[in-house]
Parts: sequence; C-alpha cells; structure tokens
Amino acid sequence: MTSDLEPRHTGAAPVPADGDNRYKAVQAKLDALGRALDDAGLGLEELVRSVRRNAKRAEDAARDVANAGLDPRFVELTGNVGVALGGAGAQVKKLHDTAQETADLTHETRRTHSRLYGALDDIRSNRREKTPRPGFFNR
Repeated sequence: MTSDLEPRHTGAAPVPADGDNRYKAVQAKLDALGRALDDAGLGLEELVRSVRRNAKRAEDAARDVANAGLDPRFVELTGNVGVALGGAGAQVKKLHDTAQETADLTHETRRTHSRLYGALDDIRSNRREKTPRPGFFNR
C-alpha cells in the first residue's frame, strides 16, 4: 500500500491578503481563490478514491492473513488499518464537500460583486477626470 501523494510546498497563499480593494483587484482575488478551491477539490476527490482503495486493500489483506492461519493479532491489526482508512476516507469526503461548497460560494460572490459594482467601475474607469473613491463622502 504505497501512496503517490506528495506534499506541495508552494510557500504562498493562493490569494494574498492586502489592502487593495479596487474592483478589478477584488475580482482577481475572488477568481484566484475560486480556482484554488476548485483545484483543491479535484485533489481531495482523488484522495478520497485513493483512501477508499487502500481501505479495501487492507480489508482484503486482513482476510488473506486470517485465511493463512497467522497470528490473530496480525489479523486484528490489519483489520484496524482498514477501519482507520475507512474513517479517514469519510473525513476527507467531508473536507472535499466543504471545499466544493466554499468554491461555489466564492464564484457566486464574484458574480454578485460584478453585478453590483461592475457598471460603477466601468463609469469610473472611463472618465478622464479623477473621481472620489467610494466612501470619500462618508467621512
């Protein structure tokens, strides 16, 4: 039961948290976050399948060990590995579902942000004159 999973050391968050709240910057951050969550969901989906395969193999190995007439403690230990992997698979599935839900909400937020502020950004971006930033008159 070998694993093909390798840790990724990217070192940076998929979306840097900074104070840039301009329309296009927010859209870019939401897009990057949504893509990162979609990618994570794909990776987690593969992990769920891999953990389930390994759990099945561990259960099969426990059965083979029992049929071979080996020490019952090895049968129990091998069976415990299968049960533990089954539990891990269930938790990874929950994590996958949460990542997918968060990705969906991120895409929805991006569309809502675009609907609410896209036209205003177009107007402000196409003016030759400088205009006050949003919130300027709220002081």
